[in-house]
Amino acid sequence: MDHFLYRNGQLHAEDVSIDEIARAVGTPFYCYSAATLTRHFHLFEEALAGMDHLICYSVKANSNQAVLTLLGRLGAGMDVVSGGEYARARAAGVPGERIVFSGVGKTRDEMRAALAGGIRQFNVESLPEMRALSEVAVEMGTRAPVAVRINPDVDARTHEKISTGRKEDKFGIPIARAPEVYAEAAQLPGLEVVGVDVHIGSQLTDLEPYRAAYTLVADLVETLRAQGHAIRRLDLGGGLGIPYERSNAAPPLPLDYGQVVRDTVGHLGCEIEIEPGRLVAGNAGLLVASVIWVKEGEGRRFLILDAAMNDLIRPAMYGAWHDLVPVVEPAPGVEMTPHDVVGPVCESSDTFARARPMPPVGEGDLVGFRSAGAYGAVMSSEYNTRPLIPEVMVSGDHFAVIRRRPDFDEIINRDTVPEWL
Repeated sequence: MDHFLYRNGQLHAEDVSIDEIARAVGTPFYCYSAATLTRHFHLFEEALAGMDHLICYSVKANSNQAVLTLLGRLGAGMDVVSGGEYARARAAGVPGERIVFSGVGKTRDEMRAALAGGIRQFNVESLPEMRALSEVAVEMGTRAPVAVRINPDVDARTHEKISTGRKEDKFGIPIARAPEVYAEAAQLPGLEVVGVDVHIGSQLTDLEPYRAAYTLVADLVETLRAQGHAIRRLDLGGGLGIPYERSNAAPPLPLDYGQVVRDTVGHLGCEIEIEPGRLVAGNAGLLVASVIWVKEGEGRRFLILDAAMNDLIRPAMYGAWHDLVPVVEPAPGVEMTPHDVVGPVCESSDTFARARPMPPVGEGDLVGFRSAGAYGAVMSSEYNTRPLIPEVMVSGDHFAVIRRRPDFDEIINRDTVPEWL
C-alpha cells in the first residue's frame, strides 16, 4: 500500500497534488510519503510483536536525513554499511546502541569511528576483518560486540545481482567453517561475541528461502552454544520484496515473514534483529518527470523524459520494472499505445521501459514512476553534468524540500583547476 492516489483526476501524495509540487520545485524530483514510511515500519513491528526485537532500517535503501530522522523517532535502529552511513544515522539522532555495522569492506578508520561513537554490533564477514577489528578495539581500550555473518548457501531466487547468500557470493563466511571462526573470535581480546548474522538477498518474493536459511541458522546456534558461545542475538537480514509491477502477484506480507521467524528461530530465546529497507521505503517514493518530446521512430514511439538513468538507474542496471503513470488520470477506456520510455542521457541504456502501454501524453505532461523510494536517489549521480534532483517529503497537506537541486555553479565549483594549468 502507498499514499499516492488519484483525486479529482489528479495524482496526489497524501493530501498534496503532485502538480503543485512540480510547479514549486520543477522536474524531475523524488517525492516521499511520511505516512507510507510510518505504516510500513509499523507493519514490521506488528510482525515481530511479542518477540524481543529491533527493526534496523537498511540505510542504503534511502539515506535522506529526513527519512532517517522520521524512522529513528519511530524507534528504528539502523543497519549501515559505511562510515558515511554511520555518520548519517548518528546525525539523525539514532543512538549508537541502535546501529548495526554491516558490509564486507570495513576499514580500520570506520571501525574506530563506530567504536568511538557507539555501536550495537559489527557484523563481521571475514577472518582478516575480525582480526583487524580486535586490534583496533584493543588499541582503544575496549571490546567490539560482533556477530559473524554466515553464508548458508541458500538461493534466494531473486535477481543475480542482488543475491547474497550463495556459496559463490562475496558475502559472509561459509556455514561449515562457522565453528572454527567462532572459536577464534572467542580468543581475540578485542571482541565480544554476541550473535549470528545472515542475509541471503534482496527483493525476495518467496518465504521458503528464508525458512531454509533460518533453519540452518537455528541448528548452528545450538551447535555454537554447545561449544560454549553465549549466542543471544540473531540478525536475520532483510530483503523482503515489494510489488514493482502491479499486475504481479503480491509478495509475502511482513506478518507472514514474522511467522517464519517464529517457526524457525523463535524457540532459541534470542533477541531478533531484521534489516528491512526496500519494503519500508520502496512504495513510499515516487519519481516525477516531465515529457520533453514524443518522438516518432522507425516502428516505435519514444517518450523522452527529463528524468534519466542517472536519476533512477535500476532499469538500466537490473532491467527493473517500475509502474509508470500519468499525473493526470486517464479517462476510462482510453486507448493505450506502446512507447519506449527514455531519458536524455547520451547512452542507449538510458531506457526506462520498452513498448510500455501508455495513455496519450504530450510535451510538458507529468508522469510518475511508482515504487521509487528505495535504491533511487541514493544511487543517483551527476553524469552528463545533470544536477542531483530534489527530494521532497509530504506529510498530510504540506510538503518540504528535503534535498534541493544544486545549480551548475555549485557543481562546477567543486572542481579545482591547478595553478600550473
